[in-house]
Amino acid sequence: MIICALIALLSPAAAQTATPEQIADYRAKLADYNAARAQYQLLATPYWAQVKAKRAARFAKRRTHHEITLEDYVLTQPPEYTGPKKPIDPSGPPKGPVPVVSDFLRHAAAQFGFVPDQPANEIDFKRAYARVASAAGLTPDQAVRVYAFEATGNGKYDVQAGLEFDKPGAIAITTALGYNQLLSTNTVELLAEQGRWLVETLKARIAEASGARKAALEKKLAILEKMIAFSRSVRDDWTLHEQLAGTPRGLGIHALNLDVDIGPLLQTQKLLTSVAFARQRGYARPLTAAELEMMNLTGDGNGFDMVSMPQAMREKVPTSNFFTQSGYEHNPVARRNNTVAKLLAATDMVMDRESALPGARDLAAAFGER
Repeated sequence: MIICALIALLSPAAAQTATPEQIADYRAKLADYNAARAQYQLLATPYWAQVKAKRAARFAKRRTHHEITLEDYVLTQPPEYTGPKKPIDPSGPPKGPVPVVSDFLRHAAAQFGFVPDQPANEIDFKRAYARVASAAGLTPDQAVRVYAFEATGNGKYDVQAGLEFDKPGAIAITTALGYNQLLSTNTVELLAEQGRWLVETLKARIAEASGARKAALEKKLAILEKMIAFSRSVRDDWTLHEQLAGTPRGLGIHALNLDVDIGPLLQTQKLLTSVAFARQRGYARPLTAAELEMMNLTGDGNGFDMVSMPQAMREKVPTSNFFTQSGYEHNPVARRNNTVAKLLAATDMVMDRESALPGARDLAAAFGER
């Protein structure tokens, strides 16, 4: 269905109607933009090439257990683009809407015959999440503060990026869903990589259940195994998983996050992946919530590069060292808080504020009920 919709959007009939004047204006603005970007890239290209080279060298040093020093980072801030914004082609195809919860549910039912067991109320999901997160070794501070940062401190289990607040005209901006804002690609990747753990966990619950509950879990397990098989139909690669995640079956898999049995497992595992990554590299002390969020923001490799850095270096190393040029330019928070110390401090500040909201307090209370 998604493929058909994309074809329709790309058809000439779906193209926006633009007047000759609009097209002429667009071309003039595009020429100005291209000229400004070309001038900017004379400075930006060598800077970002240096960032990339030093990052590769750091990763190589870390693999051979050599000390990382300030000299292993680019210590100047990147050049700033101050020219005109790229204009929008008035004759181009309109951008399609981002799939939302109703789409995930529809595709789950159509593709897998799956209807998630959604909780009777928000507290039930929070309790389920707290049980899973605690058993997995996450601390209440990590779980609550990351939830506060990712889900605004009041987000429900089905909160989606762009729809956090009940505002007229609000639209989804990504497929990021739930307490820890998993993209549909995250869900596909977790099934591909952690499918065995998910299956074994569900089997353990089946062994403890009886009657209708046992039968429901057995049915859910059979569906989960089909979803895992689909997620593993390509090699373990983010780009390939992203392609699967945009199909009807991939979008249907994302509905697992809404299930009170499986959703907390997926949301927890998203954080555990980063915790395990740090431990495997000899990072002994517990990650703070802000450090855990850095690994979520920039990827585990870049995030670990940041969190393993002593405080004195954090004050001096620009955040640009942990991004690509495109990623940095599209991240105003990293640009505004342009050293590691500033970015961590800004993250902690948001976590402090949002952790005081009712949703975060309820989640903290759920940890206390264990």
